[in-house]
Amino acid sequence: MQKDFVFLILNCYKYRNKALAQKPWLETLPNNIAYYHVIGDADKCSQSNANYIFDETERILYVNTKDDYNSLPSKVIHALEAVNKEIEYKYIFKTDDDQMLIQESFFTDFPQFLIDNPKHEYGGFIVNVPDHISQYYKVHECLPRDLFLKQCIYCNGRFYFLSKSANESLISKKEDICKHIIEDHAIGLYLDDKYKENMLYFDTRQIFKDST
Repeated sequence: MQKDFVFLILNCYKYRNKALAQKPWLETLPNNIAYYHVIGDADKCSQSNANYIFDETERILYVNTKDDYNSLPSKVIHALEAVNKEIEYKYIFKTDDDQMLIQESFFTDFPQFLIDNPKHEYGGFIVNVPDHISQYYKVHECLPRDLFLKQCIYCNGRFYFLSKSANESLISKKEDICKHIIEDHAIGLYLDDKYKENMLYFDTRQIFKDST
């Protein structure tokens, strides 16, 4: 398959209803964007003797990982690898299943901007954090209370994009990324600095709203 852009949305069986709620706006995406909700299903993949399964009818990418919150880094890097193996693409977009599109022209205007400005290989709502103990457990009780996060510049997981070259760089560090718990931080932590030289900042809160 060939698509200029592949849009990955992290989802899970528990919150499949959130994915279905996104369908109305996802179905309006331009033809040069393929989207998939990403679900971790190790049993399904093992039964097919596969590391991933693309369901083109339901627009789901199943990956051979756990499906829980603490496995999000593993889910996303497995999905990034699957896309890289099966699809000819220029950029990957990533978001979550609780995001609803409010800027209707975004997926028409922004892809063209990237094509016209290929120097940008990574971007979104940029965060710069020092070494610290994460407080995310206050929002997600499944997280450890002593979770240490290294100093890092990264893009918030609400929405970010990666060029093909940046994605391939991350895939080479798949094993390390799978050892982490916080997905967006792990992506930024292991992305080579050269892909951050022209990071593109934009306020994703003007593009998406939380559904919850």
